[in-house]
Amino acid sequence: MARDGCVSSLRRRLGRGKVSSDPAVLGLYVREPSGMVGDAWAVVFPEGENDVRVVLRECYRHGTPVFPQGSATSLSGNAVPGEGVVVSFERMNRVREVSVVDSLVVAEPGVRIDELNLELQRHGYMFPVDPASSSVATVGGAINNGAGGLRGAKYGTMRDWVLGLRLGLADGEESIIEVGCRTVKCRQGYDLTRLIVGSEGTLGLVTLAYLRITPLPEDTVYALAFYPGLDRLVDAFIDIKKSGLHPFMLEFMDAPTVRYASRNLSLPYEPRGDMLLVGVETMREASRRVLDTLVELLEKHGAITVVTAHGWREAEEKKLLAVRKNLFAGQASMTMERLAGRGRPRVMIEDIVVPPSRVPEAVRRIRGLAKRYGLTVFLGGHIGDGNLHPAVGYDASSPEEERRVHEWFLEVMRIAVDLGGSVSAEHGIGLLKKKGLLMELEARKSVKALDIMRSIKAAFDPKGILNPGKLLP
Repeated sequence: MARDGCVSSLRRRLGRGKVSSDPAVLGLYVREPSGMVGDAWAVVFPEGENDVRVVLRECYRHGTPVFPQGSATSLSGNAVPGEGVVVSFERMNRVREVSVVDSLVVAEPGVRIDELNLELQRHGYMFPVDPASSSVATVGGAINNGAGGLRGAKYGTMRDWVLGLRLGLADGEESIIEVGCRTVKCRQGYDLTRLIVGSEGTLGLVTLAYLRITPLPEDTVYALAFYPGLDRLVDAFIDIKKSGLHPFMLEFMDAPTVRYASRNLSLPYEPRGDMLLVGVETMREASRRVLDTLVELLEKHGAITVVTAHGWREAEEKKLLAVRKNLFAGQASMTMERLAGRGRPRVMIEDIVVPPSRVPEAVRRIRGLAKRYGLTVFLGGHIGDGNLHPAVGYDASSPEEERRVHEWFLEVMRIAVDLGGSVSAEHGIGLLKKKGLLMELEARKSVKALDIMRSIKAAFDPKGILNPGKLLP
């Protein structure tokens, strides 16, 4: 790999303003919230498709690794670079087109999810995939990561909302291909669009996305309930799932995490117990009936407190989502307090998914695992689609703690596989979950799938320079 040659060549062809190797700048692009830190030779800031062509041509010619990046909010290591060039898409941030008739928005990869929705709101529409980091998470990053979010119980993940893509290939021919369509119905042979979603930037660089959009709901109702135990909360969740209400939001946090996540929040209710947050979209005329039904179901299972809101604005005013949004901060706060200024605090967040019917068993087994490893585990996540985010705070400077936490991390993934789920729901495979992916495929007697994936990788990226080391064991 010719470090100086590649970086110099990129500067000549793109201009110095689009390429930086300043250590102070590089420091902003080599880490992610998982705590993992990498390295890079330079950061490149393409401003259009032609710039992407240049980057891919020069990096292919020099054999230089390319690490695409949106806002690096991943939690599995897939945004951590190594020796090579980071390609940041932050300057490719335009919403190109909104078509209500076609239920379509065309966006560049650097558009942030919240900014996209601000534009769509003007048309009475929304893009429903909303990762917790939506204020900074980008369209391209969400595509590469296969992101989900708070609305996943009803709307699913990115794979359900990406219609088509324009994609730059590292094939030495400056190829930009378009896969998929602008329409919901589309058959072009193998579904290359779905292949790219969740590929973590290992197959190509997304330069443009054709995304489905949906009308804003006419009305919404919300209920926040606290329970004296997770068993009762899970029973309420099961009843809601059977009721036919079809919530778009079903979130939970256990009592210890609630306690820390609610610290320093001025709330108009007492956050005591295990928390269940429910949101349901409805017609305006039916909203009162739906809310009454929801409250009845929650109270039936012994909720200590139930707080309701009619519409998003009232939910914000009553701070119904404040504790759930503070989940990571609560986990970090508890870790800092436990270490009392010692060591190197880190929070390891899991991301498993099980069939919703198996959530109670998953919760029981995760709690048993915590006792076996002597760890304090925070429990929370998107219970509506079976996506759980158990997390552990620990001292990353202690080799013994590091070892135990990584063993726990792998065992949690084993629980997901045993219960018919998967080792990753929305955070990706990256660096942290490669062992888990292999374990899952072995359990399914499908290790042959890895050979197929490697063949696909070689066809898209013959020199293996796109986000090397990620995803594939």
